[in-house]
Amino acid sequence: MTFNTDDLPKSLRSSHRSWSFFQLESFLTYKAQTIQSAVVKVNPAFTSQRCPKCGLVEKNNRHHDTHEYWCSRCQYRCNDDRLGAMNIAMLGQEWLNGVKRPKIKKLTAIG
Repeated sequence: MTFNTDDLPKSLRSSHRSWSFFQLESFLTYKAQTIQSAVVKVNPAFTSQRCPKCGLVEKNNRHHDTHEYWCSRCQYRCNDDRLGAMNIAMLGQEWLNGVKRPKIKKLTAIG
């Protein structure tokens, strides 16, 4: 997770660009334990590049400047952050269904 640091001096950009993932994981785990639930960690590779409709993984389908994902194969469009969340949810569901280490397999336009 990153934040816009253009307005910060160069010396402070690095410390302000990073989010403490360990701390976030600790908070989530703590909250999950209070409701007798679990936190599932999944491999984030290709989660912002995979089309949830046709499965195509293509880096160029994600447009950072407009925060949009547009599949070149099936024309599916959505917000790129929403797309990542949908793919992470899909990986979590696979884990719940018994897949030991779910991950997105890179299916490209060529095969």
